Amino acid sequence: MTDIILLSDPRVATTRVTENGELLADAREFTALRVDTRKADHDGSYAHLRADVLRRLLLAQAALPSGIRLLMVEGFRPPALQRHYFDTYAATLRTAHPDAGPDRIRELASAYISPPEVAPHVSGGAVDLTLCTEDGRELSLGTEVNATPEESEGGCRTAAANIDAEARANRAVLGRAMTAAGFVNYPTEWWHWSYGDRYWALLTGAPTAKYGPASLKQPLPRSTAAPQT
Repeated sequence: MTDIILLSDPRVATTRVTENGELLADAREFTALRVDTRKADHDGSYAHLRADVLRRLLLAQAALPSGIRLLMVEGFRPPALQRHYFDTYAATLRTAHPDAGPDRIRELASAYISPPEVAPHVSGGAVDLTLCTEDGRELSLGTEVNATPEESEGGCRTAAANIDAEARANRAVLGRAMTAAGFVNYPTEWWHWSYGDRYWALLTGAPTAKYGPASLKQPLPRSTAAPQT
């Protein structure tokens, strides 16, 4: 079995970024996509993705079997929110593992929440999603979106063995469509896919990532290929 590369891996942090200045776009403006509201925020950040990521998501939708839709749950995540998610989960892990040192807690937390400095969602290049029917009924993919490793007994891992055949088949359908559109999966979370971020660059062998931290409020400057940490 291939070892899983976690987002805490030093290779992710040292992956170079060439910010291409691509703007964020609102997925709610495209009727081909369904956007769930469970992660809705006051400024609509959750429904935004980089323009090319959104284009690729539409390609993935077109590749799905008839009657099956992508259901987007969360896209762009502001850095402060990412930090809050990471610190909150790390605090629960410190309680559960009182003998674990800071590096171990960071490693455990990174299996579920990305470290803020390398987080794919902060770049606008990552999307959490699932599958549903035309009328919005979610298909079974083995766990809820955002299920923790603890509550799902590891079922949140994309290749988890403790899910039934229906869920496994649905994950395969999702995986084929997203991979064909150029996305990579974070293998501890079946619902998490990204394009253009550091994790994508590392897994695909791209010379640099396309996207650094994004913003809804101001244009993103293009940059030279320099390390960002």
